[in-house]
Amino acid sequence: MTLEKVLIASYLTVLLTLALYGFHRSTLVYLYYRYKRNRPTPKSHFEELPWVTVQLPLFNEMYVAPRLLDAVAKLDWPRDRLEIQVLDDSTDETQELCKAKVAELAATGLDIQYIHRTDRTGFKAGALENGLRTSKGEFVLVFDADFLPNPTVLHDTVHFFTDDKVGMVQVRWGHVNRDYSQLTQVQALMLDGHFVIEHTARNRSGRFFNFNGTAGIWRRCAIDDAGGWSHDTLTEDMDLSYRAQLKGWRFVYLPDVVSDAELPVEMNSFKSQQFRWAKGSIQVAKKLLPTIMRSDVSWSVKSEAFFHLTNNFAYPLLLLLSILLLPNLLVRTRHGWREVLIIDLPLFFGTTLSIASFYITSQREIDRDGWQRTLKRLPLVMSLGIGLCINQTRAVVEAVFGRSSGEFVRTPKHGVRKRFEVWSAKKYRASKTIIPLVEVFFALYFALALVLAAVGGHWVSMPFLALFCLGFAYVGVLSLHQSR
Repeated sequence: MTLEKVLIASYLTVLLTLALYGFHRSTLVYLYYRYKRNRPTPKSHFEELPWVTVQLPLFNEMYVAPRLLDAVAKLDWPRDRLEIQVLDDSTDETQELCKAKVAELAATGLDIQYIHRTDRTGFKAGALENGLRTSKGEFVLVFDADFLPNPTVLHDTVHFFTDDKVGMVQVRWGHVNRDYSQLTQVQALMLDGHFVIEHTARNRSGRFFNFNGTAGIWRRCAIDDAGGWSHDTLTEDMDLSYRAQLKGWRFVYLPDVVSDAELPVEMNSFKSQQFRWAKGSIQVAKKLLPTIMRSDVSWSVKSEAFFHLTNNFAYPLLLLLSILLLPNLLVRTRHGWREVLIIDLPLFFGTTLSIASFYITSQREIDRDGWQRTLKRLPLVMSLGIGLCINQTRAVVEAVFGRSSGEFVRTPKHGVRKRFEVWSAKKYRASKTIIPLVEVFFALYFALALVLAAVGGHWVSMPFLALFCLGFAYVGVLSLHQSR
């Protein structure tokens, strides 16, 4: 086989695999509309409200922890049925801030305890497990440091547990700083797609979905029955979710109940968050997919679990496609309609349109006029996804080969909400890597590809090449600039 045929065959194989994942995304949109009216309702209501433990896992969150404690103190729930655990593993000023705030709130009669660990074994999962040892609640509500829970969240969720088979109830994430920057606007779009379309489609169609680590409430015995919190993956929430559902526990998702949170405003922080989520999901796939496939759950549940847990393999495929694009331009001396139909249209329909329909649908469901604003941001959404592929490929490779991440890397939050608030002078920063330099190199690579495409008359390919160039340039340059 000639080099030309090998390149084209490799390119088509990668392209078609990516198109398959794109088709799956479109399937979720279909499932969303098909089961949209299957709104969950509580089986009944508790006559006597149950004990609830609120767990707040923290690590070095001095800018957001006090406001979280103030928000949790306003929860609308009987004080003789509410316990709050501040699970603080911090090593900086956050300790004293939290101790002072806990003492202030305890003086009002609130049952709130400050629990500090010097041994961070298990990181967040270890802190949650440690808190459960002394907890009083039949139900456990979890919030990360950057959240601002609505006072009514317990009344909105707890009554679903009148069904003895319900093990967890998850609410939708909102965004207090959605309009802070282009980066936060794009992140909000990405998360809205996950929470509005993916979670709703999976839950209402009877497929498995996952607790997101925060803004959700568990039945304590469901955690125990599933084997408890485990820290052998970076996404302990996803791991526990699948184990609990395999045990027969039913989950409920409430997209109309919203808990606001802060989005990362720094590109490097966003990338560290995405890295952790990607690596963790592949770790869970390695750990649990064989068990899921051998279980007696339906084929629809198994297939959805496969696509859900392996979805981040799309990033190495996208990186490989990036590498193959320029050689394909050089060997494809003809670019007529036959080549367009065979090679370029699958990319367009399998990926671009599926992404567009996915995010437009999610914004339309949140705000009827939102889809119009979404159209303007779609190129940046797609470019950001492309620009992340080097960072995410590293995460996937580390997970596949079992490389330990060492210290748990938290996502720095700065307590910024309004557009002109300054974060750059604040303490926390994501760690520096050489990844941004590689991303800038790929941006230059695609700038060259654009020139060659123009010279060779590959006009149909140029919009896609421009997306790749913009994506790598945006992610790489902003990462370097903000890390200065």
